[in-house]
Amino acid sequence: MPQPTIIAVGELLVEFVSHREGCELRELSEYSGPYPSGAPAICIDQAARVGAATQIFGAVGDDNFGNALIERLQTNRVDVSGISKVSDKSTGVAFVSYYADGSRTFIFHLNNTAADAIATDEINLPDGPLIMHVSGSSLGNPKLRTAIECTATVVIERGGQISCDPNARPELMSDPAVSAALQKLIKKSTYLFPSDNDLEFLYPNQSSQTAIKELLSGGVKTIALTRGEHGSTIYTDNNAPLQLPGHTVVELDPTGAGDCFCGTFLAMAALGHSTEQCGRYANAAGAMAVTKRGPMEGNSNLDAIEQFIKSNPAKAEA
Repeated sequence: MPQPTIIAVGELLVEFVSHREGCELRELSEYSGPYPSGAPAICIDQAARVGAATQIFGAVGDDNFGNALIERLQTNRVDVSGISKVSDKSTGVAFVSYYADGSRTFIFHLNNTAADAIATDEINLPDGPLIMHVSGSSLGNPKLRTAIECTATVVIERGGQISCDPNARPELMSDPAVSAALQKLIKKSTYLFPSDNDLEFLYPNQSSQTAIKELLSGGVKTIALTRGEHGSTIYTDNNAPLQLPGHTVVELDPTGAGDCFCGTFLAMAALGHSTEQCGRYANAAGAMAVTKRGPMEGNSNLDAIEQFIKSNPAKAEA
């Protein structure tokens, strides 16, 4: 059977990162950027670096922010033929500032930029088997949500698979349309990548274990419960949970680490690796990602991941 192509539909933007903790994006600070970003782009870039066939659909402005995004993805062998350049809108931009405890403040310039100027009828999916990855954060924009839902329907009709990172931010989930779209996609997913916080928010009257059991019985095949520095736990239909420990690193910038985890896991699965190996490599890639400033700067290839695992064993294996 041919290797599936991993695809994504969603926001493409560049990010500027404050070097000053706690500036809250209202005090003077030095910034780095423009960093290529957007949750779907980070995931797809990582999947391509690991060796999977990938394609992304979205839009950028006809400007150098857009050029930087496209060039980064092209360099890492992502098929960018589905990215449109919009002449009368600028590329989406985000600004981020961190607090000492690792929490963040964001300002997004996304709505009414090129990031949401995506035409659903221009999404021409590649031939062959498909895995479509969806980030819940992309569903907050109505135009992107429509494009994602329509594309997911076509992927499922073609026998493809859906992957979902819920990324259930409270400010997004307060919109009933966003919440309904996310719940619908979760139920159709083959791969699901929630955090403990996602499960608590999405299923407030259930324990995480009860929610996971119901999701698996409802058709989800693989759930990778991500726990940051504590690693992940992988749940499948008929097997005991796999407890996979994390790695000790010095964190500089956690943005994008979860997307990097998803991209690595999906790429390893598409390449035919075992569920355990998918999880171990995804843990390592996510740990590596937080050591670099910029959401996509810590993405890595298989050789780098394998070297990291050898030099920095997972905590329980040290």
